Amino acid sequence: MVRVDLFLRVLVKDGERALLLRNGRTVRVLEPGLHRLLDPLGALKAECFNVVRAEFPAERYAVLKAERPELAAQLFEAVETRADELAIVSLDGRPTHLMAPWQVRVYWKVATAVTVERIDVTSDPKVSLRHLSLIERARNPHISETVVENHEAGLLYVEGKLVERLAPGRHVFWTVGRKVEVKRVDLRPQAVEITAQEMLTKDRIALRVTLTALRRIVDPERAVGAVVDVDGWLYRLVQFAIREAVAARTLDEVLSAKSALDAELRTFVRERLGETGIEVEELGVKDVILPGEIRELVNKVVEAERTAKANLIRRQEETAATRSLLNTAKLMEENPLLLRLKELESLERLVEKVGRIDLHAGEGQGLDALLSKLVRLKASESA
Repeated sequence: MVRVDLFLRVLVKDGERALLLRNGRTVRVLEPGLHRLLDPLGALKAECFNVVRAEFPAERYAVLKAERPELAAQLFEAVETRADELAIVSLDGRPTHLMAPWQVRVYWKVATAVTVERIDVTSDPKVSLRHLSLIERARNPHISETVVENHEAGLLYVEGKLVERLAPGRHVFWTVGRKVEVKRVDLRPQAVEITAQEMLTKDRIALRVTLTALRRIVDPERAVGAVVDVDGWLYRLVQFAIREAVAARTLDEVLSAKSALDAELRTFVRERLGETGIEVEELGVKDVILPGEIRELVNKVVEAERTAKANLIRRQEETAATRSLLNTAKLMEENPLLLRLKELESLERLVEKVGRIDLHAGEGQGLDALLSKLVRLKASESA
């Protein structure tokens, strides 16, 4: 815009429009080209605007619409949203803006095709796949996006009320005018370690017990509604159970009846789980830790019991061996032939250890006589 003598020269480029104002009021619109306007009093002024996929200030549009409604309708497309309504504005077929409720935006339409798709979010909070492809999802304050894994259950809460259970997959919801929250619940079995708890037995002996519990959520709706922190709640419940069980038993009963203690704990916990939707698959004592002096006494008692048991077994074996020898001796006394066989058996074992044997018969006696005298199963009658 240049003033030369009595004229105002205005150059409007392609893709631009100029609003010509006389004394601050819009007179007309200047198309692309060089315009030479008579302005002896200096009352004219031109404002150039880019009109290709561009916005126009909404305040200026409101003033222009009030003064020159036909000109405003010719140049601009005004988009205004109502309560609980969103609008997707596309410029030349390309989604550009997502408008929140109670917004007004004005676009030049002389060089750009402006289309508007309005979305009523009062009926269904879910974002359709078509709308999801048209909006920018990153850092969008109007949507809430959640991915539910295969091992999870997704619980949809709208304004604090449970609406439905979501299947695994991606879920996107409009958050306009409402609070939308998705709670994801892991349905896989989880191990809860109950660390060492110091407690007294019935006979006033201090010990520490560590336990392991395997829990699983079978009804996520009930579990979320009944318990805030599942693991923390189960941890404290098992603490109460083990304290009650140990306090009713002596140290010997705790150490010797571990299976009965585990069964009592499982019964105690399962009764109190009730209708919470939580299931305890396994629960048992992992370690029993005794104080140093008590552990030494227990070790001495165990060692003494094992020594006494070993001595008893040794005496029983000695008694059995003596009884067996006595029975053998009685049999030999009653049967001389059996005694002779025992002698030959001993002779055979002795001969196995001798490398060489020399046999000498008496004078005038042959080998047959020697053999007959050496092995005689029956004593002679003269003997």
